[in-house]
Amino acid sequence: MIQTTQQGRRLFILLLGALLVLPAAPGRATVLGATGRTFTLTARADTISTGDGDSMWMWGLGLGGGRMQYPGPTLIVTEGDSITVILRNQLPVPVSLVFPGHSVTASGGTQGMLTREVPAARPGVPGQAVVYRFTATHPGTFSYHSGTLPDLEVEMGLVGALIVRPRGSPNQAYNDPASAFDREFLYLVTEADPVLHQQLAFSCLSAAGCDLASVDLTRRHPTDWFVNGRTFPDTMMDPFVAYLPTQPYNCAPMFHPGDRVLIRWVAGGADLHPFHTHGQNHLVIARDGRLLRTPGSAAPDLAVSDYTTTNVPGETVDALWGPWTGERLGWDVYGTQDINPHTCNAAPGSNFDPVSREYCPDHDKPLPVTLPSQSDVTYGVVGVGMWGGTPYLGVSGDVPPINPASSTQMNVVGGISFMWHSHAERELTTNNIFIGGMATMALIVPVGTAIP
Repeated sequence: MIQTTQQGRRLFILLLGALLVLPAAPGRATVLGATGRTFTLTARADTISTGDGDSMWMWGLGLGGGRMQYPGPTLIVTEGDSITVILRNQLPVPVSLVFPGHSVTASGGTQGMLTREVPAARPGVPGQAVVYRFTATHPGTFSYHSGTLPDLEVEMGLVGALIVRPRGSPNQAYNDPASAFDREFLYLVTEADPVLHQQLAFSCLSAAGCDLASVDLTRRHPTDWFVNGRTFPDTMMDPFVAYLPTQPYNCAPMFHPGDRVLIRWVAGGADLHPFHTHGQNHLVIARDGRLLRTPGSAAPDLAVSDYTTTNVPGETVDALWGPWTGERLGWDVYGTQDINPHTCNAAPGSNFDPVSREYCPDHDKPLPVTLPSQSDVTYGVVGVGMWGGTPYLGVSGDVPPINPASSTQMNVVGGISFMWHSHAERELTTNNIFIGGMATMALIVPVGTAIP
């Protein structure tokens, strides 16, 4: 869709439409990944692109003989299955994998500090492999990462997500109806220090291998922050877009009013990240693959409603956002009758229209503020100047004049957007360039608009 790495062009195109406007595209309603019981992963080096137009040398994992990706392939398995992960290595350092929350047996390679390791690749020496086996005993959201020099190798990109789905209940996060969802999205958050990556790249130029002693991790200072391996605004682009060949996973939540949205947070880096969802609170129902509940209780009775959840390094968090209906906003989110003629017929014993999910007590109430005039609106500027045409769900509207030679995309679906992002201000930059980093936009689209 966008074939350039120039930051200005990316921001212009994306913030002039794609952020708030993108029609339904593949992979916006579910978690993408590799499914099955047996996976072959190969550790190798490659580069990724960042939203400031830079590139970064990384170590990553590829499926089989495929190109490495950042983060590693999301492994999606089913509760009760016996899982086999075969790890091969093309890096000049030994590597291994650990799977927190699971009892793993490993064979092959050599014994490392935490588990069996695949030795460093050597020219002319046949590659070895380590086989990891475990049973996916319980559903939930988990991670996997290198168990060899994890402070360095996780920083370099050897990390991924593992999702165990309940057997027979694919639309639940756990074996409890309280974890049911309509749509799910993965937020694997990481950070990187581009200077450290450059230093390591130069240290590995020797035929003898990498001079790891020359890389001082005590001076690590991350300036790039990622969601699913991408910085904003690339988080919003399609999955598997051609100009991001090693960063296949996007994060562009789209859903309808009334949908229950499951957010699977995975803290894959070494730092804390306070993640914030605009629009309404989210309900944290599980941490580290376990429902938050008292002993003997089936439902997550210890769930916590919050607007910002801090992801502790190595931790996973499952949270439900929604259903969103615009309830008690005090104005009709579909527009008043003069703007958008429509009815709101509440279901018996309810305040909501069963079809549109509109909150009927607010039906036909005007927006309680004066909208800015066209002369006061700057189209495509993040902040108070950002404007999508109208504030109403399902209603498109005029936008300020734009350069027709650049982009004419508008909010064609009449969606309402909320930014979901890190609540640490510096993490909304990419190498000190605003806006970027650990952020994406969630788009609520009218009922009837198709979402894949």
